[in-house]
Amino acid sequence: MIDLKKVTELVGNLEEEELLEMLNDFVASSPSEEDAQKVVTACQEGMAKVGDLFESGEYFVGDLIFAGELLSESIDVLKPVIGSGTSTKIGKMIVGTVHGDLHDIGKNIFKSMSEAAGFEVVDLGIDQPVGAFVDKVKELKPDIVGMSGVLTLALESMKDTVDALKEAGLRDSVKVIIGGNPVTKEACEHIGADNFTTNAAEGVKICQAWVK
Repeated sequence: MIDLKKVTELVGNLEEEELLEMLNDFVASSPSEEDAQKVVTACQEGMAKVGDLFESGEYFVGDLIFAGELLSESIDVLKPVIGSGTSTKIGKMIVGTVHGDLHDIGKNIFKSMSEAAGFEVVDLGIDQPVGAFVDKVKELKPDIVGMSGVLTLALESMKDTVDALKEAGLRDSVKVIIGGNPVTKEACEHIGADNFTTNAAEGVKICQAWVK
């Protein structure tokens, strides 16, 4: 089995070459889906370390962006194992970063992991107005809407979006999950979402349970 602590360390230190080599060797050893999920979790723990180093001023925005790309690459390497036998889609979801917020690392990680889990994911992008979510829900009739935001002001944008879905008569047809640093149980209730997460892997599990 792959050394999970080492994986976390390599992600945290942004050691791209060594990490990808290690992951490719791991995938070549025909691991179980469960083992691959553990590796994804280890990668995420590395990302948490990157976040801590960023907050303490040791890493900069460029490092944060690179770490996000590194994680996406890692998940791409693991996809054949995580998503084994998921050629049939288990559900459809729309994701986007809400109006007023330009962060997309968390959203991109969640998107990659959701696709690996078998979801068809349509990514609206960042700084998306309320109407963009409403129009896409009308057009695509997804099972789930995922809203992301890192800034505190994103919470009000999320609430506005849920309210608009209600007004359009669409709220009951979709499950809404919100994600990002400022989301809490209280925020989730205030916004009117079905659930919240600050961890992409946990978020994917919640969504899988919804479509079962």
